[in-house]
Amino acid sequence: MPSLSIQSVNKPYDEAIVSIHERDHNRKVYLFLGANIGNFIPAAAEHFVAAIAAGMDTGDQLLIGFDLKKDPRLVQAAYDDPHGITRDFNLNLLVRLNRELGADFQVDQFSHYPYYDPESGMTKSYLVSMNDQDVHIEALHKTIHFKRWELIHTEVSQKYDVAMIEKLAARTGLEVVQYYYDRKYYFADVLFRKKS
Repeated sequence: MPSLSIQSVNKPYDEAIVSIHERDHNRKVYLFLGANIGNFIPAAAEHFVAAIAAGMDTGDQLLIGFDLKKDPRLVQAAYDDPHGITRDFNLNLLVRLNRELGADFQVDQFSHYPYYDPESGMTKSYLVSMNDQDVHIEALHKTIHFKRWELIHTEVSQKYDVAMIEKLAARTGLEVVQYYYDRKYYFADVLFRKKS
């Protein structure tokens, strides 16, 4: 789209929306795709969406991607996959701490443990210390003791259903305009509009 004019705004989301609002009062559509909203616990997601909505004009729209609740066994298997993709993703946090902060985690002394609660829709991933151990983090000049079976909480991945999405909209001054689902109804891009 060579005729498309793009102007970047290098600010946190809520500040960027206020900045755009102050300089342009045309109708706008904001995008927050990729189901990244699931990286927030529900209260934080509500706070985040409310901050965005506060900077929107009446009639502006917001498109958010949501990972939807589905068969609990399917979700559990995605985070505890047989190929160890999510395990390696989470253990890589320790590799990065070692490399970037001078830590001395023994990565093979931690195991990946995911848990999905189908009632709340929340998936949590943990790294479990397999032994009593001390880890020194050079950048912090600190040594941390881990007890055997002690957890490091590494990830939240919130799944939503329609009732949760409608509640999010109602609490943040938005209304749902349209749901766009994939073929299996595993995901939805939801178009919201700022109410007057």
